[in-house]
Amino acid sequence: MKSKELYKEACEFIPGGVNSPVRAFYSVRETPRFIRSAKGARLRDEDDREYIDYVCSWGPLILGHAREEVVDSVKRAVTDGLTFGAVTQKETELARLICEAMSPVEMVRLVSSGTEAVMSAIRLARGFTGRDIVIKFAGCYHGHSDGMLVEAGSGALTYRSGESGETTAAAGRAVSSSAGIPDAYASCTRVADYNDIASVRRIFEECGENIAAVIVEPVAANMGVILPADGFLDGLRKLCDANGALLIFDEVITGFRLGPGGACGYYGIAPDLVTLGKIVGGGMPLAAFGGRRDIMERLSPLGDVYQAGTLAGNPVAVAAGLETLRILMSDPGIYSRLEEKAARLKRAYEGKTGISVNQVGSLLGVFFTEEKEVNNYDQVKKCDAGQYADYFSYMLANGIYVAPSPYEAMFVSDAHGEEEIRRTVEIVEKYGD
Repeated sequence: MKSKELYKEACEFIPGGVNSPVRAFYSVRETPRFIRSAKGARLRDEDDREYIDYVCSWGPLILGHAREEVVDSVKRAVTDGLTFGAVTQKETELARLICEAMSPVEMVRLVSSGTEAVMSAIRLARGFTGRDIVIKFAGCYHGHSDGMLVEAGSGALTYRSGESGETTAAAGRAVSSSAGIPDAYASCTRVADYNDIASVRRIFEECGENIAAVIVEPVAANMGVILPADGFLDGLRKLCDANGALLIFDEVITGFRLGPGGACGYYGIAPDLVTLGKIVGGGMPLAAFGGRRDIMERLSPLGDVYQAGTLAGNPVAVAAGLETLRILMSDPGIYSRLEEKAARLKRAYEGKTGISVNQVGSLLGVFFTEEKEVNNYDQVKKCDAGQYADYFSYMLANGIYVAPSPYEAMFVSDAHGEEEIRRTVEIVEKYGD
């Protein structure tokens, strides 16, 4: 297999042979497939094998791979230059579109990655409030900046799977998910339990005067897909208001996936700051953070919170993101189509014993457990990762590419047509027979 040869070579020059850990396929006991090309809902690897893709580059490709209008926009932008290090009109167009779509967002700053967006939003929250402590939730992932790698989800959870011990929230202490992070960084983070508003209230009772912000994935999509319980997000809003803290929605995944207004619009909650990525860049390295005008105007050059980036607002990335959002905004039926496709997949999984499925919009989480519902981090950790690895290998052998980790989402795109959905349902229904 050519992928095995390529992986062996990659390991000589790249740590683990990959440039992002979960791509290594370690937890699913497979060799990573080296992808040569992609179109629509399908990938093709270096061995010329084709797969129906439900990773979709971990979420950005809501329109599918190489959507013609997006590619054409990128080509036009490239011919004008790759980067200027100066302002462009299209940056304002993209910022305006985001503000119009997401009502809590009055101003936007463009950056290059979700990690950078979160890191900057937290710095801004601390600068605005004059406080140091940030509350996050066990199993939620907010990028790999030092202060957020505490009981983190996504790849950080994938490579902690199987470890025993209580969560940091239960232990009442902040322990980093990575070596190389000073205790002082972790000490400014407090960890609560997702969907447990009482755990958040206890932290506010302990150190409310020092809490700058609560940051949350409104749908926790980095430990599978965990939906917010009734009243949870509203409870966070009320606690922040009562204690003078800011509420930050990390919508790197949910932004423009649950609808034009993201999770803010879907659940009717107005956070103070929102971080965006993935879809907002249309498949290119672009992200953003935004929120209330009075908060955003504390950013340099207007205010005293410094943030900068050489490639921020890169014209090629902006072109991809702008075209993607224009397509989404001009097609009122796209989100209902996406949700129906995801619902068909959910029904197929629900017919299998020992599998629990969460779905919201075009996001799905597949859990190998006997529990009927999975609503929190502790339940996620008890799911059968070994069985997920067997399922992954089965799906891959049958031409279906799902996440090589039990703690990631399935993403449905507009390019998944009747043929792809029907074939996937057929393969899922045969699993375990």
